[in-house]
Amino acid sequence: MDDKHMQIGEVAQRTELSLRTIRHYEETGLVAASARSQGGFRLYTEADVARMMVIRRMKPLGFTLDQMRDLLDATDRLDAGGDLDPGERKALLDRVCEYERAATEQVDKLRIQLARAEDFAATLGARLEQEAPTARP
Repeated sequence: MDDKHMQIGEVAQRTELSLRTIRHYEETGLVAASARSQGGFRLYTEADVARMMVIRRMKPLGFTLDQMRDLLDATDRLDAGGDLDPGERKALLDRVCEYERAATEQVDKLRIQLARAEDFAATLGARLEQEAPTARP
């Protein structure tokens, strides 16, 4: 990955997270600025942005901050590789697999909700067309 550092505003723009949210994630230990500028500004790398994107994708699926922290810990340890014995590696992969299963279940539930919402909107639209086809806004 690139070693280029970005200030929090650029990270917020790229991740579509607010400055407040990024700071909250820092306060809760989910992310940390990789460096600070001479003026004390937080500086982030592409790896930091990627980490925030994981969090951003987990949030709408209903994962808690503790679950986000747990998944990030597992993936960080897997990425570090190194001294993992086969049992520890398997345990970490099992944790990631559980999160993948939970995410897939949530996506399936959201698809059902979306289909119901689309059906409802179509029903209302048909009702409006039936009642007053020319009076519809």
